[in-house]
Amino acid sequence: MQTFKSAPAVVNGIAPFFIVDDLAETLEFYETKLGFHVISKGGDGEGDDFWAMIGRDQAMLMAKHITSDVRPQPNSSRHPWARWDAYVLVGDPDALYAEFVAKGVPMHRDLEDSSDGLRAFEVADNNGYVLCFGRPLGA
Repeated sequence: MQTFKSAPAVVNGIAPFFIVDDLAETLEFYETKLGFHVISKGGDGEGDDFWAMIGRDQAMLMAKHITSDVRPQPNSSRHPWARWDAYVLVGDPDALYAEFVAKGVPMHRDLEDSSDGLRAFEVADNNGYVLCFGRPLGA
């Protein structure tokens, strides 16, 4: 009888899940400003999309409009040392920062070598979610 060794489980990614006020407006921000594209979206089957998966390269996030009384819950109102809603690992933060500045993306925090040991910058999206784009110093 032949036995098979099982391969180790592989985790290929993780996607933050953002509650948004306006899905179309959110998709436009991520597509035009940050260079993401829609991977999949859907809704009630009658043309009203209320959720989407969007991505750029190996990064992905999910956005969903629930109801008008369920509002975005960005982390930006919490302690300044815990202000991110998502960290996005990038190979060249300087090049991405230059791309975003050229597109007029408003920066939440400019490109820097941070006290966290990162070469990084931060963007607040149209819902107030803060994304940190960076890499560890020396990587």
